[in-house]
Amino acid sequence: GLRSGKLGEQCEAVVRFPRLFQKYPFPILINSAFLKLADVFRVGNNFLRLCVLKVTQQSEKHLEKILNVDEFVKRVFSVIHSNDPVARAITLRMLGSMASIIPERKNAHHSIRQSLDSHDNVEVEAAIFAAANFSAQSKDFAAGICNKISEMIQGLATPVDLKLKLIPILQHMHHDASLASSSRQLLQQLVTSYPSTKMVIVTLHTFTLLAASSLVDIPKQIQLLLQYLKNDPRKAVKRLAIQDLKLLANKTPHTWSRENIQALCESALHTPYDSLKLGMLSVLSTLSGTIAIKQYFSSAPGTAATTARSLDLVKLAQECCYHNNRGIAAHGVRILTNISASCQEKDLLPLEQDAVFGLEALLVLCSQDDSPGAQATLKITLTCMVKLVKCRPHLSQSVVESLLTQLHSAQDAARILMCHCLAAIAMQLPVLADGMLGDLMDLYKLIGRSTTDKKQELLVSLATVIFVSSQKALSSEIKTVIKQQLENASNGWTAYRIARQASRMGNHDMARELYQSLLTQVASEHFYFWLNSLKEFSHAEQCLTGLQEDNYSSALSCIAEALKSYHKGIASLTAASTPLNPLSFQCGFVKLRIDLLQAFSQLICTCNSLKTSPPPAIATTIAMTSGNDLQRCGRISNQACMKHSMEEFRNLATRYGDLYQSSFDADSATLRNVELQQQSCLLISHAIEALILDPESVSFQEYSSNGTAHVESEYERRMMSVFNHVLEEVESLNRKYAPVSYLASKTCLCNAVIALLKVPLSFQRYFFQKLQSTSIKLALSPSPRNPAEPIAVQNNQQLALKVEGVVQHGSKPGLFRKIQSVCLNVSSVLQSKSGQDYKIPIDNMTNEMEQRVEPHNDYFSTQFLLNFVILGTHNITVESSVIDSNGIVWKTGPKTTIFVKSLEDPYSQQVRLQQQQGQPPSQQQQQRTAYSRF
Repeated sequence: GLRSGKLGEQCEAVVRFPRLFQKYPFPILINSAFLKLADVFRVGNNFLRLCVLKVTQQSEKHLEKILNVDEFVKRVFSVIHSNDPVARAITLRMLGSMASIIPERKNAHHSIRQSLDSHDNVEVEAAIFAAANFSAQSKDFAAGICNKISEMIQGLATPVDLKLKLIPILQHMHHDASLASSSRQLLQQLVTSYPSTKMVIVTLHTFTLLAASSLVDIPKQIQLLLQYLKNDPRKAVKRLAIQDLKLLANKTPHTWSRENIQALCESALHTPYDSLKLGMLSVLSTLSGTIAIKQYFSSAPGTAATTARSLDLVKLAQECCYHNNRGIAAHGVRILTNISASCQEKDLLPLEQDAVFGLEALLVLCSQDDSPGAQATLKITLTCMVKLVKCRPHLSQSVVESLLTQLHSAQDAARILMCHCLAAIAMQLPVLADGMLGDLMDLYKLIGRSTTDKKQELLVSLATVIFVSSQKALSSEIKTVIKQQLENASNGWTAYRIARQASRMGNHDMARELYQSLLTQVASEHFYFWLNSLKEFSHAEQCLTGLQEDNYSSALSCIAEALKSYHKGIASLTAASTPLNPLSFQCGFVKLRIDLLQAFSQLICTCNSLKTSPPPAIATTIAMTSGNDLQRCGRISNQACMKHSMEEFRNLATRYGDLYQSSFDADSATLRNVELQQQSCLLISHAIEALILDPESVSFQEYSSNGTAHVESEYERRMMSVFNHVLEEVESLNRKYAPVSYLASKTCLCNAVIALLKVPLSFQRYFFQKLQSTSIKLALSPSPRNPAEPIAVQNNQQLALKVEGVVQHGSKPGLFRKIQSVCLNVSSVLQSKSGQDYKIPIDNMTNEMEQRVEPHNDYFSTQFLLNFVILGTHNITVESSVIDSNGIVWKTGPKTTIFVKSLEDPYSQQVRLQQQQGQPPSQQQQQRTAYSRF
């Protein structure tokens, strides 16, 4: 390792530190490791120093965890006095890399200023790197170095290549308005004084970055860039102007005025170069998806249709839709789509058809070509199609028909993308009619016989479209065709993916057969149990498809059969879980489904017993005289079965809410699915209350459906339809026939249960696949060596509990939601008491504290002061939950526990013993104070 005498072994030890930091990212290790690296930097040769520099740069987010910053800097800084300019250069780069933790170190500032005057190029370049980093972090350093940089840039002695490296430092001069203003003036002088291409490019880009950071000068910067784009003849400068305009369009679209967009349109209309036109259209297509497009049309002069249609932006987009360059055509179509989606004015409605025709033309062009450029353009085209259909549902039929027509002649790579597009459209709107299934099945057979490398992916994509398009159960013919093609042409993974899609779309019969066929094709017993559990769940859901209204005895037998399969499935699912993959969401979701089915079964039984034991004829009179409305339902209410049933559904709704809160990494469709299950529980509990328990005081306002909400899937559409239907039934019964007869209420409740169960359950993506992974790792100090061993604390002292944590991410951090802050909850419970009972204020008996901390570079730490006045063993629990950027709290865990033993302090113990023995405390002990102890 580091103690080895061989240089190679030392270097190997140094470069392995980042992996160690990743494995255990807590300050106790990182502090000692960086101090050790600083020692290596101080005494090693330049190659070792370079290795330490690379480790520091790779581990930048861990630097703030260094506790002994002074000692670390002291060891590194000692090398700045070396006679070797390379050693000094590496030290300067090291200091620059540490700027985030030492922004105001004056000795570092002084060394950088001195090194800028060095005669060694390597050292000067290192000083420029350090100066840029410190300028970004320190206002004082930026203000102090600005004049020095200005002198060097304007000085005749400074070589041009050095000036090009110095200019980008000015982008960090945004700490206050006066500094930003002086930097802008300097850059303005440079642009006019040095008109060479390289200088103009570097200066303009620095200008843009400074404006983007300081925010106040963005409109001026947009005008300057547009001026260069229009007037400067050099293509390199024009390209740079376009690149910077794109940056400002992404960052601050609201600062673009109508004149800015108009000027850009004119430049695009008049340029003869396709590459520049493509860049300008890219900026315009970015702006067309933001608020800037509404500003452009709202401030347009005139209201006539001809005026709006003759605007330069619309003209440009229509011109470019059929351009021979695919990229230009794609941006033209995207602009038209965004205008159609954003602007609802009547004079812009004809643009819808222009957008559709442009999209269809691009679809035909790109689907015949399998080059990467054509595929990228096709993706843009299909995304625009989905967006247009979502905003303008009346266009869906023509778009879908053009996609289906083109599927037959398209290349395989294009077919996959087109299938994804068809599925996305069909999930939002039921546009794929049964008449289209024939074409899809013919295509499926054709693909099954082909021998292309995209065949497996295509089989999955096309099967998904078929599942989405057949809204009811699949016909036996379709199932036979799919299974035949899978037997002939696919591997097990393809069959599993198709089965997974069938489970998501509610085609459980097909899914069960596919899972059954895969059971013997897996190598691990965990995979076997996983597939077996999926097979049982599919079988259970398949049992529920045979439910019929008004046939309650068969409904009970169907639910019993489904529960039997679910219990087998949950046993297999538990066996499939491993410590690394505990399948907690899957187990929680299935257990809730089992409990929900049992609650439904119990409710139907209770309703049936109403039939066999109806309330007496004088039940209403009894209810009025006793003042208890429950007496209206006779014996059933006296037994409180209905009340118990209502509470059970409410309890299930709460548990679904807890499952929702614990699923931070789930996609929105999965969370919506859990929400729908929760709403179904609340609906039934509301129906029981409205019809039987408390019909007079129940309110229908909070349960009224928001019909304008946009549904994302067929499952959601069907569930919302059932919810609305049940609510209408309950409300009409409640209003028309008050008080509601027991027979009508029983029929309504049972039919509601059957209607809910007849909608095939959708197992969403998160059940099978985790795209985002987020976990929190906590470290408590003080912590005992042995977890079962308690920490000793005297009862007259407070325990300072330090909680540190690290947020760990998977391969796609923040894909669905990001952590804004972490909420830490600390509570203590007395486990066993020792000693006598004293009258202690109730505040001192428990500790309940909560703190919110914002992670920085995925690390957070905070402290709690805890009282343990009561002697005995206390159990401290620290639980963490996260708050996302929308302010929603997610109970992600983890929960950590430590034990504390509260001991009596020696002085109190001595006084107590003396009092017990009947001896008065000595004069010296009576006068003892806090000062005399020490």
